[in-house]
Amino acid sequence: QVQLVESGGGLVQAGDSLRLSCAASGRTFSNYAMGWFRQAPGKEREIVAALSRNGGSTYYADSVKGRFTISRDNAKNTVYLQMNSLKPEDTAVYYCAADRTYFTDSYNHEPNEYDYWGQGTQVTVSS
Repeated sequence: QVQLVESGGGLVQAGDSLRLSCAASGRTFSNYAMGWFRQAPGKEREIVAALSRNGGSTYYADSVKGRFTISRDNAKNTVYLQMNSLKPEDTAVYYCAADRTYFTDSYNHEPNEYDYWGQGTQVTVSS
């Protein structure tokens, strides 16, 4: 069992930055690939970014590429999402998720591939 707790969300203006954190506990954090997803009202949950166990491979949705950066600190059992140049369309509840995988340099895109989820943190970007 892995517990994930997100923090760092809030209300910001377009163009501002936020850094989300997701603290993990319960199992060996480095055994998990990590992902950030988001869900806006009336929309399906979508992947934002993913990161392999060793941090060497990353994935970004086209809508955030060049603005968001995912990273992890295995010593602190934490994954981060640095969000720059925020837009109103980034408004959503953001979730971190953990994927127990044997492979150290791969990640998954689909929500159903992830084993554990945090409770979510709201990000609201005003225009």
